[in-house]
Amino acid sequence: MASIEEFDPLNTSVPATKIEVTIIDCFSLSLFPVVVLYVQGIGTKEWREFGRTEVIENTLNPDFVRKFVLDYFFEEKQNLRFDVYNVDSRSSNISKHSFLGQTFCTLGEIIGSAGARLERVLSGIPGKKCGNIIFTAEELSNCRDIATMQLCANKLDKKDFFGKSDPFLVFYRSNEDGTFTICHKTEVIKNTLNPVWQPFTIPVRALCNGDYDSHDFIGEFTTSYRELSRGQSQFNVYEVREKIVTLLSFKVESEYTFVDFIRGGTQLNFTVAIDFTASNGNPAQPTSLHYMSPYQMNAYAMALKAVGEIIQDYDSDKLFPAYGFGAKIPPDGKVSHAFPLNTDCENANCVAIEGVLEAYYECLRTVQLYGPTNFAPVINQVAQCAADVTDGSQYFVLLMITDGVISDMVQTKEAVVNASSLPMSIIIVGVGPAEFDAMEELDGDEVRVSSKGRAAERDIVQFVPFRDYIDRSGNQVLSMARLAKDVLAEIPEQLLSFMKSRGIEPRPALSNSPATHITVHL
Repeated sequence: MASIEEFDPLNTSVPATKIEVTIIDCFSLSLFPVVVLYVQGIGTKEWREFGRTEVIENTLNPDFVRKFVLDYFFEEKQNLRFDVYNVDSRSSNISKHSFLGQTFCTLGEIIGSAGARLERVLSGIPGKKCGNIIFTAEELSNCRDIATMQLCANKLDKKDFFGKSDPFLVFYRSNEDGTFTICHKTEVIKNTLNPVWQPFTIPVRALCNGDYDSHDFIGEFTTSYRELSRGQSQFNVYEVREKIVTLLSFKVESEYTFVDFIRGGTQLNFTVAIDFTASNGNPAQPTSLHYMSPYQMNAYAMALKAVGEIIQDYDSDKLFPAYGFGAKIPPDGKVSHAFPLNTDCENANCVAIEGVLEAYYECLRTVQLYGPTNFAPVINQVAQCAADVTDGSQYFVLLMITDGVISDMVQTKEAVVNASSLPMSIIIVGVGPAEFDAMEELDGDEVRVSSKGRAAERDIVQFVPFRDYIDRSGNQVLSMARLAKDVLAEIPEQLLSFMKSRGIEPRPALSNSPATHITVHL
């Protein structure tokens, strides 16, 4: 009997985003404008031309029809550059034409803007107003429906010599060339001729590529999605070698995406917590993990910048609470496990990621590194904020950067279990050479975290040791990109899991201005 294998159709494609571009208030005498999009490779400073809009004649306010279709990755900082030219000749060499201005942004900034609409000022010509450019982003999605069904069979053939049978169903999707591709296997039910398989859920695009009339080969009978969608009826009782397979239930639901919620106004609230325990070493010494070199960032600053620069695109006010833990703080020298880096106990917010970095560097000059390494206080503090906003308008992401093993593991597990029912995710980055085996207990990829006999409702913790992502050639930009790609990859699914568990649907996206625009494809 064939082994049971799990097929994940959600990983067969990358979400694509369509970007639409419009230029307004162009003060040039240009009559033939064109926009050129450049993308920047990860870990490099090189720009590569991605595509061009059409040339529009006789207008200073062009609304381009041709869109840019880009693969969208939440976990990556996708830098974009838009250059505007006036076409002066038939030459395809863009340098032969008149430069009218340019602007820079990230794909995340466009998607994270209200209504996925971002307006920027064109610049690049000293002393001259170049006009504005508008980008709008739209997710390109295939069929989003997901189908849930359950089947049973009666009086199947006896295949085992000493027992009955161990039946299971295999679903195949028919291809255009007449071949079949496996798309689902049910579980095996042991020793029965009358199996009732568990309900299972599968995206419709994986079942039939969105073609409701293509046939799926199931064992020794064929059917179609349209027939299955009729549910339990005389149309869904199938004869298999004089035996019967019956569809017990069939339900179709629409599946929302991460971008649906972002376009609907969901904000990502980013909070940082930094380890100030003595095991990091004296910040004044080059051997310290907190050492502030004039030539390069330390591991704490790199991790903070790598994650923060991506998440900040999805937070409109760019105000980020930042805390430290495990240090003696002025004026009385008491140990604190949740002190604001900016020293303002009433408002721990820092302005943008650069503001968080400045507060971190200043804090190193004023606090005394001490201990122990307690996580629970900061987790509970962020959880209190998340508990106040559970309507889907906000989702909280806590980044904790540490050099050692947690001292309050019991309390931390309890805090994680409590937070798992809230709109919240926790990213833990380990820096330095320490062994972080105990941290794996918090990362619930294999086994859910539990406390006092209660398991976490969702997997909300992602832990990684930074040393696994360090580029051997010393390229810090590449190291940061690798780290961010891994630790942020689970955030969209964790956000969706919370929304789905609470029955929260995305709000309608804000309508875009009908004026000039740029369209981006996700």
